[in-house]
Amino acid sequence: MSSVLILFAHPALEKSRTNRLLLKACQSVEGVTVNDLYEEYPDFDIDVDREQELLLAHDIIILHHPFYWYSSPAMVKQWQDLVLEHGWAYGREGNALVGKKMLNVITTGGPRRAYEEEGYNRFTLRQFLAPFDQTAFLCKMIYLPPFAIHGTHRLTEPEMRQYASQYKSLLTMLTTDQIDIEDARTRQYMNEFIID
Repeated sequence: MSSVLILFAHPALEKSRTNRLLLKACQSVEGVTVNDLYEEYPDFDIDVDREQELLLAHDIIILHHPFYWYSSPAMVKQWQDLVLEHGWAYGREGNALVGKKMLNVITTGGPRRAYEEEGYNRFTLRQFLAPFDQTAFLCKMIYLPPFAIHGTHRLTEPEMRQYASQYKSLLTMLTTDQIDIEDARTRQYMNEFIID
């Protein structure tokens, strides 16, 4: 079994129906640890040693966050800046994360068609996530496509519950090593692996 660390970052969780359901769904999956960064570090004073220990103890790292301004909330950047230290996560002697897998779990207000080269946002979600892809590459990790929920403001309660169920299924597939990693790397979304 693989262990999964979810680095959850939402600065206004009380306003996000979708993320509350997603978070609830992943709590019961064996082998999954949820690390709520805004709850843990309300003053942004990140405990680097604690975070590095969590990374070392897990095989798969998930950055779960809303898609703010084509990126992540500020806490994720703060976490990256402090935790992924030169000589530890990257650089000639920075080999702590070699071979670990990383992906983003993202919620967006915009529909999927808005995240196409011909769409409103002019770029695909994968293109917007290039900095995360490059971060994983620099740290000698394997970057996987995102699991994304689009159009969150228009989702019905049953649709949100379906996405939460899909997220739980994805986590189960990751912890039980049921996903062909090489195949996954060629996909646009991890959602493609979930069959309802």
